[in-house]
Amino acid sequence: MRDIGIDVRTPEGDWDGNDNCPFYGSLRVRGQIIKGVVSSKGMQDTVVVERKTTRYMPKFERYEKRTRRYSAHLPSCIGDLSPGDNVRIMECRPLSKTVKFCVIEKEASE
Repeated sequence: MRDIGIDVRTPEGDWDGNDNCPFYGSLRVRGQIIKGVVSSKGMQDTVVVERKTTRYMPKFERYEKRTRRYSAHLPSCIGDLSPGDNVRIMECRPLSKTVKFCVIEKEASE
């Protein structure tokens, strides 16, 4: 296992030999780290992560809700995720047309 440069827990799952893994393969992670919630897992080795934010609208003196959805690669060593799990994703090189992030950690449930 290699050091990816940030402080994350060691994944417990088995590696399937795929190079697109930041811990065992050759995928480099860089840039921003985002916390979010898994909303769906319909694609192969990919999950959709949602991040909800609020934004103040000065004209109306109210807050609006915003949701941003990210497609993120799910390495086999992270294990199985289900909708509702809290995860951290980090930017990587483009792996497909929409996938530009990789799951680096499944956060503990409170």
